[in-house]
This record gives sequence, structure tokens and C-alpha cells, in this order.
Amino acid sequence: MTSSRTATFLLRQPRQAQGFRELLTDGLALTMLWIPPGSFWMGSQEGEEGRSGDEGPLHLVRPRGYFMGQTPITQAQWREVAVWKEREGERWGKELKANPSYFQTGEGKGGGGARLLKGEASTDERPVENVSWEDAMEFCDRLSQRTGRTYTLPSEAQWEYASRAFTTTPFAFGHTLTAELANYRATETYGNGPRGEFREQTTPVGSFPANAWGLKDMHGNVWEWCLDHWHDSYEGGPEDGSAWLNKENEEEELRLLRGGSWFYFPGGCRSAYRDHDQPGSADSYVGFRVVCLPQGPSLNP
Repeated sequence: MTSSRTATFLLRQPRQAQGFRELLTDGLALTMLWIPPGSFWMGSQEGEEGRSGDEGPLHLVRPRGYFMGQTPITQAQWREVAVWKEREGERWGKELKANPSYFQTGEGKGGGGARLLKGEASTDERPVENVSWEDAMEFCDRLSQRTGRTYTLPSEAQWEYASRAFTTTPFAFGHTLTAELANYRATETYGNGPRGEFREQTTPVGSFPANAWGLKDMHGNVWEWCLDHWHDSYEGGPEDGSAWLNKENEEEELRLLRGGSWFYFPGGCRSAYRDHDQPGSADSYVGFRVVCLPQGPSLNP
């Protein structure tokens, strides 16, 4: 059932073909950018600093096109969907906390761990964190039911393809990372990169430069949940961009995390770096972003 409050429209940006904004309520929307179909070499190249065996073998993947959130889901966006009441024909799967994040300010909100930054009146534009994979999937399901579109978490391949934006370097910005490009533990270095400020908390989404496809915060700030189950190599994995799932014991399998976080060292923020956690786990350095799949057969289960 589509709500009149969730209208969409085209969004034009430099180097970005098209996108749309999904209205959650007046003045609050998700900005979704088009990620064009193509092919890329998934994984890290031999000799890449920090490379581990689970980042290989390097293999060609051919994703179809899809829309992806320009930024991770914010605290304000999360709060809006978390308090939605069921309408006729809608059925929520589980209850969601309205204010789960640790890095929040305000009475009765989160753990109170945030220090407001210069020019920051609230933490509404920071990424939601301290949400589990199960919580993130519930968010996607509610959004799908309310809008009539297919929202879900990205597959691991979709995430890396979008992060790289046709680059082959460790980061979308090149061979190293700096504190001016991302929020991470910048007191540690990667390659010839300089040391910088370790901010010790999340930062508002979109505070740093976008990659070539207009996506922001793909490196650092919060880890991002993906659909896939964990596998310790790419041997036998799909090559069409779909999520790699184990149908047996599905609920017990570890889920993928990508992108690094405010807490993590720069090598862990590389486009190819992989991590994992239990689907019910939640931490102050883990959030997510969504993808919207074109109408028709879905690659993502």
C-alpha cells in the first residue's frame, strides 16, 4: 500500500544519472542514488596492504542496477520508521526501539555518549547505531510495506561495487585515507597516509566527500550490515551480485559487515575489507544503509 506521504521525484547530481527521494514524513526523506549495472573485480589484489585470505580470490562480478542510500540511515530516519503504526494491510515483524543509538543527546535517548560538534544542534543527522541485523531487516520490511517498493540490505557484492564506483584502489579516494576524507581511528595510518584526529564518536552523515557515484560515508563512521552469510573466502560464491546465503541453519549464520567505523583502523575501512557478527548483535559502531531494487525479479532474497 503506497502512502501519499512517500512520493518520489527525480534527483539530478553531478556524475550521477538519477535518483529519488523517499518521503518518510514532511521534511524527512531518504535520498536514493542509482548504481548502474556493470562489472567489477571483487576482493583485494595480491599485495594490497592489509589483505587477508577472506578477501579472495579476486573474481569478476556483474551486478544489475539498483538504488542505494546516499548515506547510512540517520537517527531521525530510524526514529520515524520505528514509531510508525501499522495501517490496513501492514504487519510489523518486531518492535523497534525509537532511540537505540549510544551517540545521542537528549533526555531519555540512547547512552548519552555524544559530544555535539561545532554547528550541531542535535544528533539527528548522525547514523543510527547499536542496531542489529534483525533490526535493520525489520526497518527495510516496514519501508517496503509502506511504500510498495522493494527495500532491503545490500548484498556484499552490491556494497563493494557501490563503494568502489569503478575504482580498483584500496579506497574510493585512492591508495590511502586521511581524517579529511572519513571518520575512523586516524591516529593510525595506512600506506603513506598522515596521522590525524581520532574523533572517538560518530559524525553527521555526509560530512565527508562523496565517491564518484555520490555515495557518502562508505569508508568509516559506522560498519554497515549486508544480507550475506559469512564465508571465509569467495570460492563458490555467486557472480551476479546476489547475496550468498546458506539455506540450512539460516537464522544461526553470521552476517556480513562492511566499511569500517569511527572506532576502526584505516586498513579496516578499505573497500575489500570484510567482517561479520551475529544477526542479533548490536554495537555503537554498527549501522546500515538500504538499497531499493527495481521492480521485477529480485536478486536479493
